[in-house]
This record gives sequence, C-alpha cells and structure tokens, in this order.
Amino acid sequence: MEMAAGRGALGIGLIVAGVVVVALLLGAFVLGVRVKRRELPTPRPDEQPRLPDGGPVRETSERREPDEVPRSQDRLTPHELKTHGNQSDRRSATQERPRWNEGSSGSFGSGGPGGR
Repeated sequence: MEMAAGRGALGIGLIVAGVVVVALLLGAFVLGVRVKRRELPTPRPDEQPRLPDGGPVRETSERREPDEVPRSQDRLTPHELKTHGNQSDRRSATQERPRWNEGSSGSFGSGGPGGR
C-alpha cells in the first residue's frame, strides 16, 4: 500500500513540475514580446546606409615604423606614451612583409632543428 501511495505522489509531483515549467516558458515568452515592442523599429529602405559617391572604400595595408618605449628609471603609465600600439605616423622605408628566417619554423618550441 505504501509503495502505491509513493508512486501516486511522484506522478502528481511530476505533473506539478511540468505545469511550473510551462508557466515559466509562457512568462519568458510574454516578457520577450514586451521587450521587443519597446525596441526601435527596423530601418526603412530609405534609411539604409549608402555607398559613398566615390565607390566602396578599400582597405590599405602598409608597414609603419614602431615607436620605441622611452627608457626611464620610473614606471610609465599609458597616458605618458606618445601613441599606443603600433600606430606610428612614420611610414616604413621598405614595404616588404617580413618573412621567416630560412630553415626556421617561425614558432617557439616546434622541436625542429631551427636555423641557428
């Protein structure tokens, strides 16, 4: 008898859990609809971006000279540096791409004999 009562309670518990999951899903759907209504509408065709009059802008690739970090006894903070990263205004004299050394794998710890 006790075993049958346990199975009935388990079945009722599963049904209650299923109803709770369905209620949560419906609540999430209603919340999503409300958020979507508050968003800006999609742009009309006349509001879409247009190409410039000169045509599409092409990407340019060029090598620049790096700015050396000034040597000093004090620690430098980022705002004390002239530029950040490799954004120097000095164009490199040679525009050839650097290549790996002959006989070198180009990576650390590759296990190869290396070029040196």
